[in-house]
Amino acid sequence: MIYLDNSATTFVKPKEVIKAVNDSLIHYSANPGRSGHIASIKAALKIEEARERVANHFGITSPENVIWTQNCTEALNLAILGSVKEGGHIVCTENEHNSVLRPLEYLKNTNKITYSVAYQHNSGGITLDDIKKEVTPKTYMIICNHISNVNGDICEIDKIGKFCKEQGYIFLVDGAQSCGHIKINLKTSNIDYLAVAGHKGFYAPQSIGCLVMNDNFRPKPIRFGGTGTNSLELYQPDIFPERLESGTISTPLILGLEAGIEFVENNFSEINEKIDDLTTFLNFELHKIGIKTYTEPENSFGVLSFNIGDIDSSEVASILSEKYEICTRGGFHCAPLKHKALKTIPQGAIRVSISYFNSFTEIQKLILAVKHLSKSLTNT
Repeated sequence: MIYLDNSATTFVKPKEVIKAVNDSLIHYSANPGRSGHIASIKAALKIEEARERVANHFGITSPENVIWTQNCTEALNLAILGSVKEGGHIVCTENEHNSVLRPLEYLKNTNKITYSVAYQHNSGGITLDDIKKEVTPKTYMIICNHISNVNGDICEIDKIGKFCKEQGYIFLVDGAQSCGHIKINLKTSNIDYLAVAGHKGFYAPQSIGCLVMNDNFRPKPIRFGGTGTNSLELYQPDIFPERLESGTISTPLILGLEAGIEFVENNFSEINEKIDDLTTFLNFELHKIGIKTYTEPENSFGVLSFNIGDIDSSEVASILSEKYEICTRGGFHCAPLKHKALKTIPQGAIRVSISYFNSFTEIQKLILAVKHLSKSLTNT
């Protein structure tokens, strides 16, 4: 099997991640920080080490500003729903995932906010000028998908972050596809909230993510319950991170994420040079055989989409899986506005997403399979 659906979740995990999860199950299975006994304290200390690792990686000085979530979707929902300013306005982009669009649509339909969508006016990605066109006097938040999960288009977050800081807007960045591939510093990029997916660019297990915050804004809780603190009180505690982390957190997955970040940090250049080479090679070779791609040649972050003639993308993805044992993803990738902008509705697109653990041989096999399919499906 050739696995090329790493934007959904990485399939091959580093041995360091597997070891960290196994060690956690053996040595740190007590509920961290919820009891005064030695096992609970031992687990809590490991959690705080992981929190510090995340904080250091993203350039923040306060580990309590790292909030564990089930995934990137929960982190985005926490930032959006927890920061609602009734009667206000939000700007997002054409590249957003439904984990942004659906909360915004919910808030709009319940008359809490209005929102508008910035569409990109160049082939590379969203620019500050695209964002400025959608700002209104009531705007209080800008949301940007850093790297599109459909075709890899990139948002110029540094310029947008500077603008948001100058205007006093909350700047929320969806880092689902960029974390691990691009070095992100909340301070230098003026990011207020960064939503992180552990199981993609950091090669962690599924169902672990986090919301990383700077010191300017704080969302209100959207989930309530036990925190291990102030247990006699019926209101949510005011201290962070407990205020936003109700219920038992997953020590094995958190320690897996910590190990994944360490793996990426130790191998950052090698990982991304390989992904760059594989993405560029694939794009070049697909163009040589006349395949339409939706990813710019200079874009090399491991996400590439294409179509074969007017054949439905889900049909092509199914054939690649069943006949060639190559795992890609057809359809709309939970990003309807991006597909509207690319004019790929109703066909969708076949997405190939590459990780460090893929090889040139695998990409060559994909190219050969696409070449065969192109001839057989389009009779050319």
